[in-house]
Amino acid sequence: MKIKRKIIRIDDEKCNGCGLCVPSCAEGAIRIIDGKARLVAEKYCDGLGACLGECPENALSVIEAEAETFDADAAGKHVESQRSQKPEPIPAGPSLPCGCPSTLMQIFPPPAACRQANEPVSRTGPATALGHWPVQIRLVPPTAPFLKDADLLVAADCTPVACGRFHQDFLPGRAVLMGCPKFDDAQAYAERFADIFRSNDIRSVAVLVMEVPCCQGLPAIVRKGLSLSGKDVPLDVKIITTRGEIRS
Repeated sequence: MKIKRKIIRIDDEKCNGCGLCVPSCAEGAIRIIDGKARLVAEKYCDGLGACLGECPENALSVIEAEAETFDADAAGKHVESQRSQKPEPIPAGPSLPCGCPSTLMQIFPPPAACRQANEPVSRTGPATALGHWPVQIRLVPPTAPFLKDADLLVAADCTPVACGRFHQDFLPGRAVLMGCPKFDDAQAYAERFADIFRSNDIRSVAVLVMEVPCCQGLPAIVRKGLSLSGKDVPLDVKIITTRGEIRS
């Protein structure tokens, strides 16, 4: 049944798909679909506007409109169903018949001292500072051994391409997780981070994002994960310009 009530309105022209609004909606009424924030169903939106302050583009507003009655029970079931659909932790070793390398967990030893000594003088360090595999947020299970007592680097997908010193300045000594806050599921990411923080004594978190607005959802997702986990971990955000400069 439709009644006149308060409900969220999303301005499609202003929305840049950053996803900052998604974790702030406890009812799971908003999702990023085709690069834009969308109201999943009117009955999931309580119209309170908890998401308004998260939008950097002022694309969200509360309006009076004819809409389905808010159904708290349906919203609760919706949230639970979304949680049950989140990606399952991927076990160590190949999990697909083809043995796809993306599912094979690996921990890399540091380069041998003798090999480093034989590097050409024009090289400033080893070819890579990556210490493990996989690195995509959705592929790393919360129980991955390299997350235990780790200093964590959460990097937006575009940052290694823009930042020429990514390996030298950010990777050494850190476990890295990568993803895109615009095209991936923000709520699933927040829940995955909550599981990671609950399962490991993470010592610190550095979040590396691009200067573009859509990238700013990643720090919010990590903070949401910390909030859900109940853990207090030092968090530092670094911004990379499209020209590769580093800003705090």
